[in-house]
Amino acid sequence: MENNSTPFDALINSDKPILVDFYATWCGPCKMLSPILKEVKDNFKDRIAIIKIDVDKNQAAAAHYRVKGVPTMMLFQNGIQLWRQSGVLSKIEIIEIIMEKSTWPELPGQTK
Repeated sequence: MENNSTPFDALINSDKPILVDFYATWCGPCKMLSPILKEVKDNFKDRIAIIKIDVDKNQAAAAHYRVKGVPTMMLFQNGIQLWRQSGVLSKIEIIEIIMEKSTWPELPGQTK
């Protein structure tokens, strides 16, 4: 049997939450989201991964996940898409979504 998995597939199959940001370099809201995602990453340190995917350079990935607008964020864990939303959210909103949707017991404040 042939193995067709990609590095992206391996990443989203991780035990830890993976936040994927589909963006474009020409997109104003995407530029606003970038520092917010840095703050989210700083909050969680190594307990999550944030992957940025340029839709213009990775059209196949954008098509596969049916990304129609940017920015579009998706949260994966163990290969399962837990959440998806287009547009800019605040740091607090993104942190709350990660804590609510993920099932990783090491996330602070999680009550699952």
